[in-house]
Amino acid sequence: MASDEMIKVVGYRFCVPYTMELLVKKKIQSFSNSHYDVFDTTGNILLQVNGGIWNLQKKRVMKDPAGLPVVTLREKEWQMHEGESRHCLCSVKRSGGFNIKSNLDVHLASPYKDAACDFRVTGSLASLSIKVRRGNSIIAEVTHSYTWGSYKGKECFKIKVYPEVDYAFIVALLVISHENDNA
Repeated sequence: MASDEMIKVVGYRFCVPYTMELLVKKKIQSFSNSHYDVFDTTGNILLQVNGGIWNLQKKRVMKDPAGLPVVTLREKEWQMHEGESRHCLCSVKRSGGFNIKSNLDVHLASPYKDAACDFRVTGSLASLSIKVRRGNSIIAEVTHSYTWGSYKGKECFKIKVYPEVDYAFIVALLVISHENDNA
């Protein structure tokens, strides 16, 4: 990442001064529910995401290890809300035009915004990787590890989050990207 500016969307506590490697394990629990566990390289659980695209509320809740809500993802043009509140942090939608890859545009919530997106998610998990960009800088990379378990509803992702980037925000974008690829 070229810039030293901190990128905080969800919270300062999710920004660290070093490159962070994360392992995300997804398990489908039922037709309408799946679960994501996010671990650091030493195996400590950092975040959990519950919910499913096919449930009636069409939302996912990300929680910290203590079980406290960090962010709620709602599928109505995908919006990211602080905790379980209605305070919108950003919206995520597919980029315009016909694309083989499902690129996503991320717009931070602000009354002083222009039409340009703040972040862009490029690639797709079907192609085994995505990149999160702010302008021309890559701020995070995700690779999808296909294994025999992938066909049984268990999937694994590796995330590389660059220094001073909000890793909870990046995990939320992974979940949204994965849901869009599987919709």
